[in-house]
Amino acid sequence: MNNESNKPDQTNEEWGKQPPKGAEHSLLQGPRLRRQELWTAIKVFFEFIQGFRKLHFIGPCVTVFGSARFEEDNEYYKIAQQVGKELAESGFATMTGGGPGIMEAANRGAREGGGLSIGCNIELPHEQHPNPYLDLFVDFKYFFVRKVMLVKYSDAFVVMPGGFGTLDEVFETAVLIQTGKIEKFPIIMMGKAFWEPMRSFIEESLIANGTIYPEAMDLIHMTDDPKEVIEIIANAQAKLNGN
Repeated sequence: MNNESNKPDQTNEEWGKQPPKGAEHSLLQGPRLRRQELWTAIKVFFEFIQGFRKLHFIGPCVTVFGSARFEEDNEYYKIAQQVGKELAESGFATMTGGGPGIMEAANRGAREGGGLSIGCNIELPHEQHPNPYLDLFVDFKYFFVRKVMLVKYSDAFVVMPGGFGTLDEVFETAVLIQTGKIEKFPIIMMGKAFWEPMRSFIEESLIANGTIYPEAMDLIHMTDDPKEVIEIIANAQAKLNGN
C-alpha cells in the first residue's frame, strides 16, 4: 500500500487554509446543550487518560519545540537533529509534536543516538502528520491536552525557531515556571540570531515597563551549541537536586 497518497498536501498554496470545523472548534464556539458539554468533557477525560497511559514510563525526557515548515537542508533542522542525538546519548528521551520540520529533525536525531523518540501529534489538515522517526506516538484532538503532555513529562525545553505555535508553547511554559506550577526547568532557545529580537523586546518593553520582573530572564538560556544544551540541563538538574 502506498502511504504517500495518505499524506496531506504541504505545498505553499495550502498554508493558512481554513481547517475543517472539528471537535475543538465546537467546544470553543460558546454555550451548547448541557449534554453536548458533558460528552465533550468525557472525550477530553479519555484523551488525558490515553496520554497518561502511553507516556507514564518514558523516563527522563526533554521536549523540543519548533516549526513544522523547515526542510532537512535548513540550518535549524540540522541543529535540531544534532540536539536530538545529544539528548539520546545523554540518556534523555526526546519528545516533540510528532510532525515534520524541527519536530522530525529532533526525533530523527534521537533515533540516530539510540534514544527514545516520542511524538504528541495534533490533528491538523495540512501541516501535521506523524514523521517517520517515532518510537512512541500519541494522537490528540485537543491542543490543550497535547500541551499538558508536552510539559508534564519533560525535564527541560529546547525551543527552536518557529511561528505562533512555538511562541504559544514557550510562553505558556514560561508562565507555568514563573508561577510555580512546574519546577524551574530550563528553557533553552536555539538560533540566537532568530530569537534576539524577542529577547530585546522582553528587556526593552516588558521589563522596562514593569510588566514582568527582570528575574524572568533567568528562566531562559540562549545558545547555538547542541552540546551546551546538555550542560545547561545538567546544571539545572543539579540545582533542583540541591547539589
